[in-house]
Amino acid sequence: MRIALAGNPNSGKTTLFNGITGKIEKVGNWAGVTVEKKEGKIKDKYTNGKDEIIAVDLPGAYSMSPYTSEESITSDFVKNENPDVIINIVDATNLSRSLFFTVQLTELGIPVVVALNKKDLNEKRGDKIDIKKLAEKLGVSIVETSATSSSDNGFAELIAETYNVKGKKQAPALEVGKVNEEDDKAVKEADIKRFDFVKKVVSEVSDKKTDSNKKNSQDKVDLVIANKWLGLPIFAVVMYLVFSISQEKVGPYFADLLVGWLEGLQGMVGDSLGSGVSEFWSALLVDGIIGGVIAVVGFLPLIMVLFFLLALLEDSGYMARVAVVMDRFFKIVGLSGKSIIPMVVSTGCAIPGIMATRTIKDIQQRRTTAMLTSFMPCGAKLPVIALFAGVFFKDAAWVGWLMYFVGIAIIFVGAYLINRITGVKNNRSYFVMELPEYKVPSLKRALISMLDRAKAFIIKAGTIILICNAVVQIMQTFNWSLQVVPEEAADTSILASISSPFALLLVPLGFGMWQLAAAAITGFIAKENVVGTLAVVYGITNFIDTEELALVEGASSVAEIMGLTSVGALAYLMFNLFTPPCFAAIGAMNSELDSKKWLWSGIAMQFGIGYVVAYFVYQIGTLVTAGTVGSGFLVGGIISLALIGYIGYLVKKGDQLAAKK
Repeated sequence: MRIALAGNPNSGKTTLFNGITGKIEKVGNWAGVTVEKKEGKIKDKYTNGKDEIIAVDLPGAYSMSPYTSEESITSDFVKNENPDVIINIVDATNLSRSLFFTVQLTELGIPVVVALNKKDLNEKRGDKIDIKKLAEKLGVSIVETSATSSSDNGFAELIAETYNVKGKKQAPALEVGKVNEEDDKAVKEADIKRFDFVKKVVSEVSDKKTDSNKKNSQDKVDLVIANKWLGLPIFAVVMYLVFSISQEKVGPYFADLLVGWLEGLQGMVGDSLGSGVSEFWSALLVDGIIGGVIAVVGFLPLIMVLFFLLALLEDSGYMARVAVVMDRFFKIVGLSGKSIIPMVVSTGCAIPGIMATRTIKDIQQRRTTAMLTSFMPCGAKLPVIALFAGVFFKDAAWVGWLMYFVGIAIIFVGAYLINRITGVKNNRSYFVMELPEYKVPSLKRALISMLDRAKAFIIKAGTIILICNAVVQIMQTFNWSLQVVPEEAADTSILASISSPFALLLVPLGFGMWQLAAAAITGFIAKENVVGTLAVVYGITNFIDTEELALVEGASSVAEIMGLTSVGALAYLMFNLFTPPCFAAIGAMNSELDSKKWLWSGIAMQFGIGYVVAYFVYQIGTLVTAGTVGSGFLVGGIISLALIGYIGYLVKKGDQLAAKK
């Protein structure tokens, strides 16, 4: 048996899906989080030995007439794949908005069961709905649910009713006749009939105690939180507190415990190998594979605390306000508030963030957002931020905070340039979002979200990063004649010979060492590899206390061993964060951009921005701290000016193109 879960965005649809299947799909307290259909088997405790049920969680939709790509997915599935039953999740706190979609679903002839969700909120407000009368008016079965509750949530009754209606013919709630979807006038007339019907039904079955025309306490909070002047500073303060807690306060405490245990395991493995194992195999296993993975996994607690706090902010309803605050700024550069959704999703992983751009209707805005959204530091980049912030900078919190806001600034500049280059005038876009109510966030859901991301991180560390570290260790051990390289001749290794040409280009950026170039290159496979590779090529525990994330002998020791100053470290950090993302994310860009020209232009732009930003950070920083420019100033200046000049040329061409339109 196959059922479809369909409903408006922000109706609690995915939360209900997770509840009845036991899955932990991403839940956001706003529209646009589910951008493709997800499947899951209903828990046995709800099926009670009856036929197995596969539930399909469809993207949120307001109408069966698709206006966005996610609505197309929902419409196509329901119309073409003929599920046995449709469970329509209806927001009990907003019947007038939800029931239009319900009326359309009943016209398909497929049995519909309405899950009247958020009954707990209705009860809290004192609002009442005549369930029996509503069921008669719509001609459907209705079950009250509370998807966020662990008990008395109505899930068992909902699934039982699903079995009851299977195979029955669904009668339409309203007879509108056959409508030609190609005829805009006919579609509009049918929609007006449906709206009038819904309005009448709601007035008959609903008894609302709250007056929507009066400002309540939540509206008064929004006057401050979503204020056009105060909203952005408040967001900056909130994010600083998030980074301070995760990177300075709570995160390091748990990191100390984890790293201590992992290093004990590493030492135990090394001792068990004994002297009977060759030096190469011992180094490969203990230093290359285990040591490299430990260097990455050691930052897991910091990442988990950060994700936990972000999940709490999402669930509280705050992040939806951030989208509203950012909308007015995004419009200036040709984007809309909807662009903030992929960017916030990208703080976890750039791949689903890029996929979330398909919720944006305008193709120019969609492509621009897909091209730029990976500038937001994702979970894979956090170990790099944490390492450099902890090692080179006394105050770790401001470094992570700065990286996020530099990413946002680059997105603004990038969007402005793309609009100018393509010659597209700012399309006036309207960003409409129903703001969810503020609520006390669920610790359970935040914990589940955190553990889900931690699991993905550990799997990557145990597969891609482990393999990369092993390959790096082998390439560093041998030369092209497959002879073991002496320690004093490390620059003759395979790894050094491959990385050295790239290192020359990085001299003007303050990190022209082949080891740093090798780490940057492996970062394109997975950004966590930057930390793992540094651990392997430098034997990072020799001068960095990975338990305390502090220097063993001070910054001068690191500068001598790595050839890297604090300014150079900041430039290196920005280069790794703001050049192209990992290959998997580039694959997602290729899919969403649907244009090789846009893809390669995006990759070139990301390389250019990363190079120029790192150059100016290093050269200006060195001038301020040392009173002189850094090495490679002239060469880097020529490259940077050439890149800026070419962008200027493209902007001029774009302006000429726009003038002809």
